[in-house]
Amino acid sequence: MIKVHKLVSTSLGIGYIGKGGGTVAAVAVCFCLYAMHLAGGSQLVLWLPAATLLLTILGVWSANEVEPYWGKDDKKVVIDEVAGMMISLLFIPLSISTLVIGLLLFRFFDIVKPLYIRRLEKVRGGWGVMLDDVVAGVYANIILQLLLYFRIF
Repeated sequence: MIKVHKLVSTSLGIGYIGKGGGTVAAVAVCFCLYAMHLAGGSQLVLWLPAATLLLTILGVWSANEVEPYWGKDDKKVVIDEVAGMMISLLFIPLSISTLVIGLLLFRFFDIVKPLYIRRLEKVRGGWGVMLDDVVAGVYANIILQLLLYFRIF
């Protein structure tokens, strides 16, 4: 079973890239969502929230399970970036510009960790791994929603 958790927590092996794995995972989310959108994914708005919730819960579980092997929030664990990036794009009309701006906002909040995000890393286990990225995704989504609302791009 640990092999499954390693596969999930590394987002199908992306985490083994090492430095920059989180960015690669977030970019992979953008590519996947855009490809689905181009393939006629008008139903994305219906299943994306459920898929995001499922991946977040699975991420908490898998991050918890790999922690005894790899330590607290190891760089190989990138499922948190996948979930956070998906949250960044919830209820956002997908286009190249929204994907790029969403990616930049998410990575900013994930790396800089302003507005109490850093404190969330202190939560124990898988929740501590996932929560900072979940909140970074929420912040990125709010900013993106505001940019769209005020027609800034």
